[in-house]
Amino acid sequence: MSGVAALAGPGAGPATASASGAQHPEYVALGDSYASAPVIPDEVDANCKRSDHNYPSLVAAYARAGLRDVTRSGATTAEMTAPQGTAPAQFAALGRRTDLVTVSIGGNDVGFTTVLGTCARLTASDPTGAPCRAFFTDGGHDRLTETVERTAPKIAGVIRGVRQRSPHARILVVGYPDLFPENGVGCTSDSVPFAAGDFPYLRDKEKELNRMLAGEAYRHGAGYVDTYAPTIGHDLCRPTGQRWIETLSPATPAAPLHPNAEGEQAMAAAVEHALVCHRPRHR
Repeated sequence: MSGVAALAGPGAGPATASASGAQHPEYVALGDSYASAPVIPDEVDANCKRSDHNYPSLVAAYARAGLRDVTRSGATTAEMTAPQGTAPAQFAALGRRTDLVTVSIGGNDVGFTTVLGTCARLTASDPTGAPCRAFFTDGGHDRLTETVERTAPKIAGVIRGVRQRSPHARILVVGYPDLFPENGVGCTSDSVPFAAGDFPYLRDKEKELNRMLAGEAYRHGAGYVDTYAPTIGHDLCRPTGQRWIETLSPATPAAPLHPNAEGEQAMAAAVEHALVCHRPRHR
């Protein structure tokens, strides 16, 4: 299927024409480090820690699309409409002629990096238990679940903001890949410093985040790309060559606790599958 056909749908905007007359859809990629792919060769923007082998670049090649990639490491929903350091607001890349928008956002709003740092610090206190779960559920309520719930309106705002600026675009909210073993069995070590009982807890918190992203996408007329299911079995506990998420001591070029090149390829494949198999929804 051609790139234009894959992006076509009700309300789709016009594709741009190249000098040869070929039609090229306009694709804007928004999001955080899971989309920008820090450290994966080749880094084309050191300021944003962006790779030319991140999933947006792979999707653009598949769809034969003109890509405006403004993904940036550390981005939150706030950086959609406000500068992040010297980088302009990501929404500045959008326009009425945009055909496709992918959005990878929410993990930094939830503070997952800080959460993982806290969990790693607590491991020494009870390496065979679940000190991280105990910390975040102290007092009888789960603070991480509450944070995910508070982030939902921000995701809704992002989708509405994209629709306002690019009313004809197909919008795909891209979820996060499988970081932790699906069976909950951990692999506590210096490079994966989480207590044995915290692996299923952290797995479940990531699933809650993805469920929230999917729910907000569907409620607000966007598509959702599940990158979790196709990456099960390639979590950070797998050996080098099988894992698509690197540990705190990456064995292949990637940021710690981030997808490596194979992980980005898997995310790209999930987006490509969504382009072909799911009809766009507009409201």
